[in-house]
Amino acid sequence: MADILLRNVFKKYGDFTAVKNLNLEIKNREFLVLLGPSGCGKTTTLRCISGLETPTSGQILLDGVDVTNKRASRRDIAFVFQMYALYPKMSVYKNIAFPLKTQGVSKDKIKQEVMKTAEVLQITHILKNRPKELSGGDMQRVALARALVRRPKVFLLDEPIGTMDATFREDMRTELKRLHVDEEATTVYVTHDQVEAMAMGDRIAVMNMGELQQVGEPHEVYTNPSNLFVANFVGSPGMNFLGCKMIKNQSGEVALQLHTDSTLLSIPEKLNKFLLKQYQDDQDLVLGIRPEDVKLNSEMRENRIPATVFVHEKMGSYHLVGLKYGQEILRARTHATDKFAIDETVFVSFNTDSIRLFDSNTEQSLLQ
Repeated sequence: MADILLRNVFKKYGDFTAVKNLNLEIKNREFLVLLGPSGCGKTTTLRCISGLETPTSGQILLDGVDVTNKRASRRDIAFVFQMYALYPKMSVYKNIAFPLKTQGVSKDKIKQEVMKTAEVLQITHILKNRPKELSGGDMQRVALARALVRRPKVFLLDEPIGTMDATFREDMRTELKRLHVDEEATTVYVTHDQVEAMAMGDRIAVMNMGELQQVGEPHEVYTNPSNLFVANFVGSPGMNFLGCKMIKNQSGEVALQLHTDSTLLSIPEKLNKFLLKQYQDDQDLVLGIRPEDVKLNSEMRENRIPATVFVHEKMGSYHLVGLKYGQEILRARTHATDKFAIDETVFVSFNTDSIRLFDSNTEQSLLQ
């Protein structure tokens, strides 16, 4: 078992609070990704779990045991940094063997475990080499092997593939997830790359300015973000936003009136009933819609808005079209065969079932 529980964790450096009242449960054998921009507190959180940092207040429990003030060496945890931190004068074999040697494991057992781990990571052919003779990819595999050889309960990975080229990153994502499954360990993975987070995580914990914003499965976080920050940060590109307010028509149904040109958008019945119960006329809101739910049309009809094409990005299997709607900017994801000219006028419609609404003051989702 390797459950991790963080209770009311704060970490301060003088007047600066790096982590604010973090409450998070990481389940046994789960691959949890800590996602957020630089300086959001994700690496500090990882270091507190590892024992390299001590929280200013709060508790960290490993399998129900309070390890808040225990040294890193007394926790059954392996930490892999973005920078490989290999011992330059040692061979690959000795680098991998080092954790076992410090634990007093016999030479025969060390050899057995090193060879087994090297075979898993396909690095048996470089065991006699020193780090300076290795490529960046091989050095990363050695760093992972040094962590794996101990068979710890928990793996903590701090952007371990952040400096690699795109092709190798894709290969390593697959390999890291496979190793996680094979080793049946609990993994906490830090990244600022939301594509990486979506691809690898069983769950994603999104952080910003030291605070936890949302925790959930990748699809849940993507389709139903808890606030404007998550909606914008998760997705490539992020969610589109349009200022609007709710109004009632003569029959008492709710419509969304866009601030740009007062266009009225009808909404699904379920959302209509929710707004009638919770909000009043003229309530300022933010409409959120993903690029794949923005449709471009050649004719003006009800529930469509006029927009002008200002950029057309060809992404291979799909295109991203940038649109100007008054002072607002929209992005639409279209088929690779669709063609649009710069300055062309198109008429935009939305998949209304995918609309998300946010309070313009609190920036929180109305639909959580």
